Amino acid sequence: MKVLYAKNKNFDQFLNNLLYKRKNKFRSNYISVTNIIKDVKKNGDKALIKYEKKFNKNKIITPSSQKIKDTIKSLDRKVKKAIDAAYNRIYKFHSLQKFKDISYIDKYQNKVKYKYVPLESVAIYVPGSKVSYPSSVLMNTIPAIVAGVKRIVMINPGYKGKQNAAVLYAAKKCKIKEIYSIGGPSAIAAVAYGTKSIKPVNKIVGPGNSYVASAKKEVFGDIGIESMTAGPSEVLVVCDNKSNPEWLASDLIAQAEHDFLAQCILISKDKNILEKTKYEIFKQLKDIPRSSIAKKSLMTNGLLIYENSENKIVEIINKVSPEHLELNIKNYKSLIPKIKNAGSICLGKYAVMAMTDYGVPGTNHVLPTNMTSKYSSGLSVSEFIKKISYINLSKKGIETLGPSVITLATNEGLDGHAKSIKKRLGE
Repeated sequence: MKVLYAKNKNFDQFLNNLLYKRKNKFRSNYISVTNIIKDVKKNGDKALIKYEKKFNKNKIITPSSQKIKDTIKSLDRKVKKAIDAAYNRIYKFHSLQKFKDISYIDKYQNKVKYKYVPLESVAIYVPGSKVSYPSSVLMNTIPAIVAGVKRIVMINPGYKGKQNAAVLYAAKKCKIKEIYSIGGPSAIAAVAYGTKSIKPVNKIVGPGNSYVASAKKEVFGDIGIESMTAGPSEVLVVCDNKSNPEWLASDLIAQAEHDFLAQCILISKDKNILEKTKYEIFKQLKDIPRSSIAKKSLMTNGLLIYENSENKIVEIINKVSPEHLELNIKNYKSLIPKIKNAGSICLGKYAVMAMTDYGVPGTNHVLPTNMTSKYSSGLSVSEFIKKISYINLSKKGIETLGPSVITLATNEGLDGHAKSIKKRLGE
């Protein structure tokens, strides 16, 4: 991992270059993604199967209910209990996010209402093939359930037609009736535009690799997507001389093992902690199965930053706008009011990001990445709800308020607006 001194003259330029170089890697996928989407849009299931065979060695779009049951039977009871426990905590927290309709009647008896209406259908993307993320099933589906969405579809790539038992059990726990063994940009296109086997949905949510993130952006406008980019993961950790280098190294590796495009940054006022953590990373990488992915991520996008100014540390945090932020320091309370950009913030040495990834605290792990936390938030119940305004004007209301609207419409040169009101006033 690169070690940077924030006092260096070229530090800000180097950091910007690193962040935008990573960002541009997502954009470079657009051409191939666009071609795949066009193909599925034109050729439907035929194209879908073609890409499944190519990328996942799979030729099954819809697994049979019997196959799903048989796969779930093989799942360890402990894993089922862990999924059940996570489900309950995530459901409880997201239930607190329910909205109440707004309505009022003014003195002219005009009635105005703002109603929250659940989306009719959504698709959740759950990464799969050679890895499994049952936690992503829970994170994406539970807010939709709380919102009241009736049709929830799961798309989850299965390697050689085999889907993960834990993923399927989580889907069953969430009562998902439509499960498709597909993934990548072609799966995004299928749920966006529909095929013979799959009906289109109103919105698609869920994290994926850079190709999936690019595909979602490509179909946006025809269907909805989250109000943030949920792409390859990120973590920024702030530590002090009391932090445990062994713990810090494991936190960075945990994030890096997701994807070679994952981004891991450690900032400290203490040079020794950075060096000790660097050594620990080297040592611990030998012990994890996905070490090659983690190593590439850390070498390409990993940073160890030395900075002794708290204000500069905050400035770096807000510039990076990380998906996950860990404040592994004693006096984290002094930083909290100054931090404006982050998907989620873990406070103190025991609040480890890996816990939030599995939903045990109850919060959602589908969070803004790639610096998008500057203007967006993590997945919540609000993503699955649209708002509709209802207006009922009384005769007295339009007679009293109409003239001011006529004045505004005339001022804007929109005489048709003015006349539509005048006719109701008998003018």
